[in-house]
Amino acid sequence: MSGATPVALSIAGSDSSAGAGLQADLKTFSALGVYGATAVTAVTAQNTQSVTAVHIVPGEIIAAQLDAVFSDLAIRAVKTGMLGNEEGVGAVAGSLARWAGGVPIVVDPVMISTSGSRLLAKGAEKALSGKLFPLAALITPNLHEAAALLGEDAARNENEMRRQAERLLAFGPKAVLIKGGHASGPEAADLFYDGSHFRSYSGPRVAAKNTHGTGCTLASAIAAFLVKGLQMEEAIAEAKAYLQGAIAQAAGLHIGSGAGPLWHFYRQTPPG
Repeated sequence: MSGATPVALSIAGSDSSAGAGLQADLKTFSALGVYGATAVTAVTAQNTQSVTAVHIVPGEIIAAQLDAVFSDLAIRAVKTGMLGNEEGVGAVAGSLARWAGGVPIVVDPVMISTSGSRLLAKGAEKALSGKLFPLAALITPNLHEAAALLGEDAARNENEMRRQAERLLAFGPKAVLIKGGHASGPEAADLFYDGSHFRSYSGPRVAAKNTHGTGCTLASAIAAFLVKGLQMEEAIAEAKAYLQGAIAQAAGLHIGSGAGPLWHFYRQTPPG
């Protein structure tokens, strides 16, 4: 596929309100000038307030989607989100092991929605950490996801985040980014660790109502910048800057009565 247009692939669930999941990923890819492909792992009925129903796509259908995409498109980065259950994790891990050699994989370990709905079946955490994490170039858990994966309380300071990052790296990913957006304080600090050094990505905390899909957007933005040829740490820095803008500019959106979506296209056009 010499000369083929490079593609970012999202493997995630569908969000009917289009604020998170596959829809947020495709918006992010498009806003950043990257062609996006998808593999659907779940169909969710949700809006800005809650998730009301979930249908998990069978593992064989997930694998078939991945076979179809990888066999024809020039996939240059992968982002995974909601995988639903152990079967879904296994299907994705098996397909990526077969197809994605040398392709950076960004794993967002989606476990619980912002509204509190479970998006990964209980007991599937071990499959996630044991089968998928070893394939990942980067995993991006938030504070609560990191704690759940490790069976600990959420980190309360940078020293605890560092210790948890070290433990998460032992699962096999090349690097870890623990997102600190759920912490308190004037700065939102994410902590990166790759086994050789730590790096903190800090930015002013944006007081905002419209925050639906922030984790999906960050991970897919990192994947998009990897497609564009940036190295991992630079891709994270650019993705975090993009996310901060998407949150800030979403103040002009009035969609739903709960936590609304971001404005992914703020660099192209104002919301309206």
